Amino acid sequence: MTQTAAALDTDAKTAIADALNQSVAETAVATMLAQNFHWNVKGMGFGPLHDLFQKIYEDHFIAQDDLAERVRALDEHAEGMLAGMLKRSKVAEHDGHASDQEMIRIMKEAQETLAATLAGCGALAADHGDTLTEDLCIARGQTHEKFAWFLRAHLAG
Repeated sequence: MTQTAAALDTDAKTAIADALNQSVAETAVATMLAQNFHWNVKGMGFGPLHDLFQKIYEDHFIAQDDLAERVRALDEHAEGMLAGMLKRSKVAEHDGHASDQEMIRIMKEAQETLAATLAGCGALAADHGDTLTEDLCIARGQTHEKFAWFLRAHLAG
């Protein structure tokens, strides 16, 4: 049965919000990762990679807000501290000292991680009848899979 945020029980809201906060954390870290790589990429692929990393971080910046606002719609607390996000994220920071190919590989793995996290969050939401969160997670997961594909295409030899 489809339910609105108001109709979900407290345990469901808490579980879904926790999964969403995981997605927010990983999206925030991936945002900075993409921006860092945007600033520091070098080599023959500079132009297209500079543009791709910018496209990624701009997308992710908006996504953070969408995901966090869904947490709030569930009347739960949205994680807003960088330290908390870094602690919980499966996407790791990077200092930006890497070859262009290494940056691509790291960003591709971040996108795959995000897609998997959002798929899990969407499945949890579906289990509780929260189709609005499920839909958000599906859309975001598709975006991350598309970015992963773009990045893999840069790695193909």
